[in-house]
Amino acid sequence: MRIKGSVALVTGGNRGIGRAFARALIDHGAAKVYVGVRDPASVPDADVVPVRLDVTDEASVAAAAAAAGDVSIVINNAGIGGASTKLMEGAFDGARQAMEVNYFGTWAVSRAFAPILARNGGGALVNMLSVASWVGQPQFPGYAASKAAQWSLTDALRKALGEQGTLVVGVHAGFVDTDLSAWTDAPKISAGTVAELTMDALIHDRFEVLADEQSRSVKAALSEPVGGPSGP
Repeated sequence: MRIKGSVALVTGGNRGIGRAFARALIDHGAAKVYVGVRDPASVPDADVVPVRLDVTDEASVAAAAAAAGDVSIVINNAGIGGASTKLMEGAFDGARQAMEVNYFGTWAVSRAFAPILARNGGGALVNMLSVASWVGQPQFPGYAASKAAQWSLTDALRKALGEQGTLVVGVHAGFVDTDLSAWTDAPKISAGTVAELTMDALIHDRFEVLADEQSRSVKAALSEPVGGPSGP
């Protein structure tokens, strides 16, 4: 996949990992980077193109696809934690919202942009996943469930979109140093590291990014008996 001269869209690209993705695309020579956000005024960078996008609103997704019909790279980064839902008590609202944003939001954007990617030569679709895609988390069960669903969706998209020449990349990481992980003092990697490893995967046509030691060790342990390692 060639990044230089490409046109890309990053959902949730105004801060954190999303902004790091947008900056990395620019640094690697992308000709244009759309940043899909609910409030375009929240985008701090002058060298990207803000696009109004709420991934949970079908009309908003359709409008963004119409506005960004020249893309060849789509990065599904928009996500929330949904940590207000506890495992054994409280309302399910946070978990439902996490599923709406992380899973259904990724699905909606992928559906809307897959024909555009096909029309523009195939390109690439990148989904920001997590170690939590593979490990249930009592502390934030709704988030983990949404990431597990998103991982399954990524695999389905990879199988379906391969026929049109679209590279589908799943990016996994443990704790990344962003607002979403501010609650913990566990070891974290930088958003820039995640973004740069993802650019390398795109350039070399790799399907998966394991951004840190935790994601690599958890992935390697998937074939072990139930009760193995855990992570974010």
